[in-house]
Amino acid sequence: MEIKADALSNAVKQLAAIAHEGRLTLLRLLIQAGPEGLPATILARSASTKLPTASAQLLVLSNAGLVTSSRSGRQIIYTANFQTMTNLLSYLTLDCCGGSATICEPLLPQIYNALNCCPSSDHPQ
Repeated sequence: MEIKADALSNAVKQLAAIAHEGRLTLLRLLIQAGPEGLPATILARSASTKLPTASAQLLVLSNAGLVTSSRSGRQIIYTANFQTMTNLLSYLTLDCCGGSATICEPLLPQIYNALNCCPSSDHPQ
């Protein structure tokens, strides 16, 4: 399977954005917050960092398409871009182990359990 250049470029940009402890911490906080997101001030406090530092890190994540922002009054609310993350994870596992499902299959229950997204009867054991 041929890898599209734009998909490769996007993956590199996104992985570079999360290859930093502070940015990864902020992204994980946003993932945990869900679609409602969090204000920058709460993100900074929760990540034990200063607001200007958090804002700079959120800008990098935003430029990589991993987070979005919107204004609510005087606050900026950041939200994880779940579609971009899904695309990145799909890209990383697209050709998992040469397409051998038996090699990647053990990862699925771990993902379902970690995300706690589905009733236990809905996912593989």
